[in-house]
Amino acid sequence: MNQQAEPTRQALYERAQQRDIPGRSSMSKAELAAALERRLPAEPAPEEPEAATRFDTFKRLAEAVAGGEFVLRPRVLTGHYRRRHVRQTLREDHRTRIADGSEDATVKFDQLSDSLFSFFRGTALLFYRDMAGEDAWMPTVLALGDVHPGNFGVMPNVNNVPIFSVNDFDEAYYAPFTWDIKRGAVGFMIAAEAEGELKRKHQIKIVRHFVRGYIEEMERLAREGTEQDEEMRYDNAPKLIRKLFKDADEDRAEWLIDDYLDESRCGFRPTQKLVPISSRRDEFQTITDRLIEENEIEVPERARRMDKEGLDEKGLNEEGLNEKAMRVKDVAIRRGQGTASLGLNRYYVLIEGPERDGTDDLIIEFKQARRSALSGLVPPSAYELDTLAERVSHAQAVHLVRGDVFYGHVEFDGLSYLSRERAPFRDDIDLDDLSKSEWKEYARICGGVLATVHARSDESGRVDYNIEPAIVKAIGPPALFTEDMVEFAVEAADRVRRDHEMFREDHARGAFEHLDWVHR
Repeated sequence: MNQQAEPTRQALYERAQQRDIPGRSSMSKAELAAALERRLPAEPAPEEPEAATRFDTFKRLAEAVAGGEFVLRPRVLTGHYRRRHVRQTLREDHRTRIADGSEDATVKFDQLSDSLFSFFRGTALLFYRDMAGEDAWMPTVLALGDVHPGNFGVMPNVNNVPIFSVNDFDEAYYAPFTWDIKRGAVGFMIAAEAEGELKRKHQIKIVRHFVRGYIEEMERLAREGTEQDEEMRYDNAPKLIRKLFKDADEDRAEWLIDDYLDESRCGFRPTQKLVPISSRRDEFQTITDRLIEENEIEVPERARRMDKEGLDEKGLNEEGLNEKAMRVKDVAIRRGQGTASLGLNRYYVLIEGPERDGTDDLIIEFKQARRSALSGLVPPSAYELDTLAERVSHAQAVHLVRGDVFYGHVEFDGLSYLSRERAPFRDDIDLDDLSKSEWKEYARICGGVLATVHARSDESGRVDYNIEPAIVKAIGPPALFTEDMVEFAVEAADRVRRDHEMFREDHARGAFEHLDWVHR
């Protein structure tokens, strides 16, 4: 007989909520279990209404569209019915954060209200529900899922060398390659308006450059097949990106003391956005050790713990030094970061560097993962990987062949977390500083980078055939494909603008302070 599965933290939290246990939001999984045991068995409570979800409904819709049925999708809705759809989708997408009364959720809704581009970035589920089941005949790739000009940037590779590429894998999912191009085309159009203050004709030109950059790079890779050997570094980057490398360059010791460390350099400095939780240092030492072991991370010399204190013999080399473990110096909660992920748990873990004086420490970020916005909406395929942090770390490994050595996934407190290094040179471009010509150049560069990561879906990913020639064939006449993407972007961007206006009105009326409930 199979043993009963251990309840998750979320399941325990829901039981604690039913029994009105005080302080439940801040409790760990073990604390919730103990609090539930202390309570006397509760009287059978009347059946409570459930928070509404339309996940299964949209999954059936996507399957019907992908199967060739003529089915209307929510993008045809107007007026009151479109407003209700926007409201319901955003409530559903943030149901845990709204139910918990998360302060960051309120901050996020304010942020979405204040900026059209932030609204676009933070409402991927709304965007993809309009596309449910679309382009089922197109080749499938490991899509980034949230392509826009802010999700490309500088980050460390496996050798701690700065590279430029895609930098946010939270929504990554196996999907038709056109889904990323469409999301990116709309993202560049809206960003050019909101951040660049450019007119419609210039926005359209920028979208064309993005799509053409993708096509040209995919055609080259179909001929040469060199995507596994390529990365954009300072020495081979276009002039615009070399400038970004220079702007991102910062001394580690200065970065640490300016942004993170206290005067002793032994721990994090408390700020509005960084809340030290030093009492959990030992707990996060164990979590970090598990991260290394479960993800088979080869810890570089710059992060190794080289003393014997508290170490087990099997972790020591011939000289009696541990070459694998990393020493956790401090832990902090990071608040107010991200757009789509704002309100999800995020921890910074301070790792001691070889100098042991706080000048060369590392910071590893543990970021709570959630279901991709594309889940249940893409056409069904044989390549699906519908997990949480494991899906995200898989995407990073595919898209960045020699990427951040600390990218991985681990579970604790009943939740799934991805990990990555925070580096002094991790940065993205200042969109509001770009000229009209630089906007076009940047869009073309990003289109080419997107093609490169798509092309890795076969060698590094799960796609089991040569993907580049298939994509080139599916694109067909480049001019026709480009104008199709432009037309899609214009229509979708107009819809985002209308949705944003309705969202702002609803937000001002308190629409996102509570959920939709299904009453029986």
